[in-house]
Amino acid sequence: MGVDGLHDRRQVCPFPLVEAKDAMTGLEAGDELVINFDCTQATEAIPQGAAENGYPVTHFDRVTVASWTITVQKT
Repeated sequence: MGVDGLHDRRQVCPFPLVEAKDAMTGLEAGDELVINFDCTQATEAIPQGAAENGYPVTHFDRVTVASWTITVQKT
């Protein structure tokens, strides 16, 4: 199991979601993608996109007033 990172700060939606989907295709089952972002719309779009693809969200935290980190696991 591996961990990969994606830093999408200063990108507006839908770019964090699009880049997360692209990054997930390169991962193996069990690998995790850590996504750091500051787009408020992505706080809903990324977990929803993960759920639609059957990927569990294993961590979701607000880092600062306007930035978040989310970890999605490829199944």
